[in-house]
Amino acid sequence: MAVKPMLHYFNGRGRMECIRWLLAAAGVEFEEKFIEKPEDLDKLKNDGSLMFQQVPMVEIDGMKLVQTRAILNYIATKHNLYGKDMKERALIDMYSEGVADLGEMIMHLPLCPPAEKDAKLTLIREKTTNRYLPAFENVLLSHGQDYLVGNKLSRADIHLVEPLYYVEELDPSLLASFPLLKALKARVSNLPVVKKFLQPGSQRKPPTDEKKIEEARKAFKF
Repeated sequence: MAVKPMLHYFNGRGRMECIRWLLAAAGVEFEEKFIEKPEDLDKLKNDGSLMFQQVPMVEIDGMKLVQTRAILNYIATKHNLYGKDMKERALIDMYSEGVADLGEMIMHLPLCPPAEKDAKLTLIREKTTNRYLPAFENVLLSHGQDYLVGNKLSRADIHLVEPLYYVEELDPSLLASFPLLKALKARVSNLPVVKKFLQPGSQRKPPTDEKKIEEARKAFKF
């Protein structure tokens, strides 16, 4: 029986959530070992599991992989979610990097000082509706296909749908003007393996709140 990937991170979204999404979309069952205190992280560092002394780290196929993009690249390649040739892979990389920029802004919002939160939220709304969502809507409009690249599900679609959920958490109206993105979100969400991941009780993590931030501060000493 194949050994399930083991994910090492704290019990929250952060930089591991996109990995959870990709594994789920690939139909891969995984286990998690949560970092709950500094000693948990120190143990991983001291036993040589963390090449750069930081997480996320995923144990998979006999390797201990770190660096989020490297982990995602491996999973996508292994499970045929990375295009059929170099040109498709270049597009998938380009779209995925754009999505990562959007996700980074949203991920850092809960860490923002209260006095700066409204301004940060305004900036996220502006960039979401004027930069990122129009760009991806136009990609879908330009070729009229169901998915971003090659008319086939790829990591780019999965990476995009994940922050579309976060955008809706911030303000459901932000997606209103992007019918093709709403359709993509529904299409990917209705894939059986993704639908299962979106159900309550799955390994998908809830929005980051003050409690989760405090847990992360305790685990990572920041």
